Amino acid sequence: MKILRAKAEHIIYAKDISQCIDESAKNRGTGIARRTPEYIAGKIQNGNAVIAIENDLFAGFCYIEIWGHGKYVAHSGLIVAPDHRSKGLAKRIKKEVFELSLEKYPKAKIFGITTGMPVMKINYELGYKPVHFSELTDDPEFWKGCQTCKNYDILTRTERQMCLCTGMLYDPNQKTEPKTFNNKVALRLKQIKKTLLLKKNNS
Repeated sequence: MKILRAKAEHIIYAKDISQCIDESAKNRGTGIARRTPEYIAGKIQNGNAVIAIENDLFAGFCYIEIWGHGKYVAHSGLIVAPDHRSKGLAKRIKKEVFELSLEKYPKAKIFGITTGMPVMKINYELGYKPVHFSELTDDPEFWKGCQTCKNYDILTRTERQMCLCTGMLYDPNQKTEPKTFNNKVALRLKQIKKTLLLKKNNS
């Protein structure tokens, strides 16, 4: 298995990556924003993506997005092909794209929104913390990317303050030691999200 910082030669996998993201969203019944092959190809072309390849076939992928004039970056489109799931590949890809972000955008805060506990686990172990959406970028272009998600109506009804996703943030100015994720942490993350939502509702 090769985990590489994607280059122009990997654009040939863009269609497969896009299709895999779409199929994963349908199978899981979760709100994953759609990524077109053209959009993915652009991220690869700009050197803002990581790809996993085995035997010349796409195995996994993730890319970087820049928001708020470079104040924030996000890792999006994290996907692992069905034959390679449950092997720890997502974590390896996420770590590589995390390191790429720190190298290319050392002053930027790194954030993400997700409904998936496995991604929350990876983020937590990298030093992210759960936060309210107000601590994430206010760049309208980022939130526009949620329009293809089936939960977008929730986001709009709450004036972009909350949704089914959990917001998580890594601040390079507040570096933390690697953390261990366990069942207690998973429960704590759920409780924190609930508290954030309650505070917003009561404000």
